[in-house]
Amino acid sequence: MLREGGLVAVPTETVYGLAARADRDEAVAAIYRAKGRPSFNPLIVHVADLASARRLAVFDERAVLLARRFWPGALTMVLPVQEGAPIAAAVTAGLPTVALRCPAHPVMRSVIAEARLPLAAPSANRSGGVSPTTPAHVVESLGDRIDAVLDGGACEAGLESTIIALREGGRWQVLRPGPIPESAISAVLGSRSDAVTSHAIEAPGQLASHYAPGKPVRLDARTAEADEFHIGFADVAGHVTLSASGDLSEAASRLYALLHEGAASPQPRIAVAPVPEDGIGKAINDRLRRAAA
Repeated sequence: MLREGGLVAVPTETVYGLAARADRDEAVAAIYRAKGRPSFNPLIVHVADLASARRLAVFDERAVLLARRFWPGALTMVLPVQEGAPIAAAVTAGLPTVALRCPAHPVMRSVIAEARLPLAAPSANRSGGVSPTTPAHVVESLGDRIDAVLDGGACEAGLESTIIALREGGRWQVLRPGPIPESAISAVLGSRSDAVTSHAIEAPGQLASHYAPGKPVRLDARTAEADEFHIGFADVAGHVTLSASGDLSEAASRLYALLHEGAASPQPRIAVAPVPEDGIGKAINDRLRRAAA
């Protein structure tokens, strides 16, 4: 299906991705149509390994170091496009950069190896909605808009990859926080991330309103109103909990599933307990703030 230009939802260690071959304009256009995704929002290209990635983008010494440390894994790098790279123009949304990731999920890795193609794969859901972490979430959101869903069970990390952009002069920025914390990247590069001051969209997940469950979302809620579905954390029980023990990794893996549950609940609003900003908590709160925007 992928070789023929079809759309297949595939499991990764982060969330389910909607994959299509990245080198065909019509295949990439089908991703945008199925998701209802704005054409200015670029896509992540998933590759088998560093060698494959270097055919698509220019890797400096820092990028090579990061790939060797975090690939396969949940790190996406925004790098200059290699001249003549075999990727459709719509993948980069007209930018001189491309977002690349080498995923760790064994099923996704097998698919890339068997297809022998780089695969563009944003999250397998309607644009702006809650990302899918199970096959059922994909079917509920996209239904007959796609050709198939490859069932790999529930995703382990539950949050999309960390995205960084490597700039000239040794500078770099976190464009989207994720499972790999900024501190781990700083330890490799020996410098801190610059603050993101531009409002230009360079990578997925930068839209102000994103990951929305279709209901108003109230954050930092220790108690819930009568008309709210309450998502708890740690000592705040709620109707359901991200993690009763306050485990942030467990909270990340459950976040989207519970937002889906809240969306399906009879209550017209959703309230979410406070989540600390430590480690992956920063990425969780990033998604929650966009869901509430």
